[in-house]
Amino acid sequence: MLDFPVAWQLFWNKFIEGQGYKNFLIGLENTAIIAVFGLIIGFLIGCMLAIVNILRSRSIPVLILKGIVNVYITLFRGTPMVVQLLLLHYAVFSLLSINIDSVAEAVIIFGMNSGAYMAEIIRSGINAVDEGQMEAGRCVGMSFGATMVRIVLPQAIKNILPTIGNEFISLIKETSVVSFIAVMDITKSFQTIANSTYEYFIPYIMLALVYLVIVLLFTVLLKNLEKRMKKNER
Repeated sequence: MLDFPVAWQLFWNKFIEGQGYKNFLIGLENTAIIAVFGLIIGFLIGCMLAIVNILRSRSIPVLILKGIVNVYITLFRGTPMVVQLLLLHYAVFSLLSINIDSVAEAVIIFGMNSGAYMAEIIRSGINAVDEGQMEAGRCVGMSFGATMVRIVLPQAIKNILPTIGNEFISLIKETSVVSFIAVMDITKSFQTIANSTYEYFIPYIMLALVYLVIVLLFTVLLKNLEKRMKKNER
């Protein structure tokens, strides 16, 4: 039977006196870096993939590009994040002799994964923009690329901003698997305490609360942003 006071004392001693909070702070920083930069990379990849997918040309090069894009999206959306992490870290990067910092590696992998989801999010946002916007840009002499970047994409991003926020929340939660490639994250910091004290209830309850607080804070910020956007539209 769980002796809560003893379990809490063990956790507190390890977290404060044993300086477990240092691992937690490192893990919090790494989690933020991976989620933020992973989202940025994912957004950039998603923009490129989405633009390729909406091209109407039936030329062979475009069809080949669309095929590659669809394979990429299917692979990353159809396999678990942890499998992608292990495969790219232990197989692909190792085979290509790519030796970089584990956090940077996690950022790249999470960015590649996010790119597949962002591609569909951005594509739906672009499709929601009136086609007349593209035609108007082309009529005044702007190229397809310039019209897309300066007219269509800004409107699309405004429409999908809440969904992008949800993708960021998903990335934060998914960073819990980066310990598989020896990255100190929030989950790993509490696992270390649990393994050293052989008391798992308190550390994992605290771990769940940390993630819950982070997600709730960002959810509140996202809702406030949505409200401001709605006010600006009036």
